[in-house]
Amino acid sequence: MRHLKALSRGLRWAPVAALALGACSPKATTAVTAPTAASATSAAPATTATAPVPAAAPVGPAFQIPVEYYTLPNGLRVVLSPDHTAPTATVAAYYAVGFRTEPRNRTGFAHLFEHLMFQGSQNLGKNEFIGLIQKNGGALNGSTRFDFTNYYEVVPAHKLETILWAEADRMRGLAINQSNLTNQQGVVKSEVRVNVLNQPYGSFPWIDMPMKANKNWNNAHNFYGDLKDLDAANLTDARSFFKTYYAPNNAVLAVVGDFEPAEAKAWVQQYYGNIPSAPQPPKPDLTEPRQEQEQRFAQDDKLATKPALAFAYHMPDRNTPEYYALIMLDQILLQGNDSRLYQALVQKRGYSDGVTGGINSDLGNQFNYNGPMLWMGSLIYDPTVQADSVVRVLDQEINRLATSGITQTTLDLAMVKIRSSFYDQVNGSDNFGRADLLASFALFDNDPGRINRLESEFRKVTPELMQKTIREYLRPTNRTIITVNPLAKS
Repeated sequence: MRHLKALSRGLRWAPVAALALGACSPKATTAVTAPTAASATSAAPATTATAPVPAAAPVGPAFQIPVEYYTLPNGLRVVLSPDHTAPTATVAAYYAVGFRTEPRNRTGFAHLFEHLMFQGSQNLGKNEFIGLIQKNGGALNGSTRFDFTNYYEVVPAHKLETILWAEADRMRGLAINQSNLTNQQGVVKSEVRVNVLNQPYGSFPWIDMPMKANKNWNNAHNFYGDLKDLDAANLTDARSFFKTYYAPNNAVLAVVGDFEPAEAKAWVQQYYGNIPSAPQPPKPDLTEPRQEQEQRFAQDDKLATKPALAFAYHMPDRNTPEYYALIMLDQILLQGNDSRLYQALVQKRGYSDGVTGGINSDLGNQFNYNGPMLWMGSLIYDPTVQADSVVRVLDQEINRLATSGITQTTLDLAMVKIRSSFYDQVNGSDNFGRADLLASFALFDNDPGRINRLESEFRKVTPELMQKTIREYLRPTNRTIITVNPLAKS
């Protein structure tokens, strides 16, 4: 789980120099949505719109992020999005395999394979892929998430063809041998020890909570990997995994930045067009039963000096009206210093110096996943405070919204925060935020043009829908709570 830069709450993105020991620890992501009429002037005019806003929908954005989407005969889905505001190009390869789809008794295998992807390919030796990017003034990284594994590179625009060739070389044939496998098994085990086992709150709550709140093994196993499972991975496993999951018909390629679409399409065809597809196994059943009773767990942490508490509620299904409503509730309750929980727990009572969380908050954002998900928050609090006092405040703030209602003004303020986060993500100098959304929507929805219709979905949310969502999804019986008992001296 290597990363290039820090999002506001996702995996920690380590600099490329530290690539061998990516930091798989929680850090926040931002909420994102589509641009509005008051959009940044840097956005390029649209080239190909895949799915315009329906006539009956609320008024959409005044501009659209350009999206050209097509599929090669071998099944590779390709998204092109030109942006000529900076002379850089971003290439992002997303494979539809993540924690949820790794084999049983091979926990952590999806993450292990992410490391193997940097060990050499048909025409590039060990570490030569990394050197190629760095020597051309670029940056690169990769990560493993619930539903995908991704790799991306940001380079000067005139090096786009070079990077497309190099990324295709990895897809065509990876250097999978016993030496590389053994080496990376050791690297991943060291990463687990450094970032989880030997850190206070190391697995809290980003690993612990899905394991406690979920019932389906695919959603609830230790996705960082048990050390015994990492040791058990063999060369046959690795080669089979690559042949199956790293085939073009299980992938999306997104290209964003300063390029001409016709030229980029020719390069994509040249380097990816003759990579063979592969049969795909059936998709696993990821469904979770409806939670009917609150769950509470306590765990000791020998390295922690203060108690901590995390809460989580099962989310509505992705892309439903309630899903958009809960994203709005996340903004009202948890995001920013103006949020209800920050004001109640930090500003008013001084229980803690911060409360963090969100939707898919430790491994991405509220859009780049494709299965059951949790709305989750956590805080490290003063030892003089009782855990029940924290939970009581949580209930009070949710009940206040449920009983007094949510005004349109409150919804409008939440929308402002969502739009601000969107611009932060899609207008970044490296264009990775835009590539991430486009690739995710192509991978999960076969519709990267969704990026231009998100705002109209949020504008359909009404105060009545918010009340309905609170009653069904923020009920205590839909909640899991984990408390941490600190055993280290202050």
